[in-house]
Amino acid sequence: MSFWSFWRKKRVYALLLLTFLIVLFLSSSYVGRLLYPIPYAQEIRQNAVKYQMDPFLIAAVMRVESNFQVGTQSKKGAYGLMQLMPDTSDWIIEKGSFNDSYRKQLDVPAVSIELGTWYLSWMHKQFGGNTTAVIAGYNAGHGKVSRWLQEHEWDGTLQNADMIPYGETRHYVQRVTYYYNKYHKLYADEWQSR
Repeated sequence: MSFWSFWRKKRVYALLLLTFLIVLFLSSSYVGRLLYPIPYAQEIRQNAVKYQMDPFLIAAVMRVESNFQVGTQSKKGAYGLMQLMPDTSDWIIEKGSFNDSYRKQLDVPAVSIELGTWYLSWMHKQFGGNTTAVIAGYNAGHGKVSRWLQEHEWDGTLQNADMIPYGETRHYVQRVTYYYNKYHKLYADEWQSR
């Protein structure tokens, strides 16, 4: 065996070992949690319990809506961590019998999370526990999603999300579902043990 062929074989083994270590590192939950953190975990958990909602759904909606950035406002006028439209916020405050002072605190993280979670919970009841319809309703409005379901434009399943009439809502459902699955995989064991 020549000197060069010896080193070539060593390089191949070193490269394979390095690749294995990188894959192992990237698949660890530690790295996953760095890439997919859940800020406001305490507020999310509290409201999830209070309104009987899945905390990972709340986190996924927040991630897609505002990327957990306080003070975010959309071009359409939605604001806060949960990116609620002004008329939707007013409707939630009225329908949920919230304190009127919430109207002036919609950019406060705890208020935004509570109102958004209440809305998710309300839709969860309206859509008979259909989480995919709830996600679509959060983006397009519960009235439109109800109409799509009643008129059989969409069957309310994730498998047939390509039937959702609005492209933005189709994409939204896919993104929220993606983050929901990530959060569930990374945090479910820890959060359930508390």
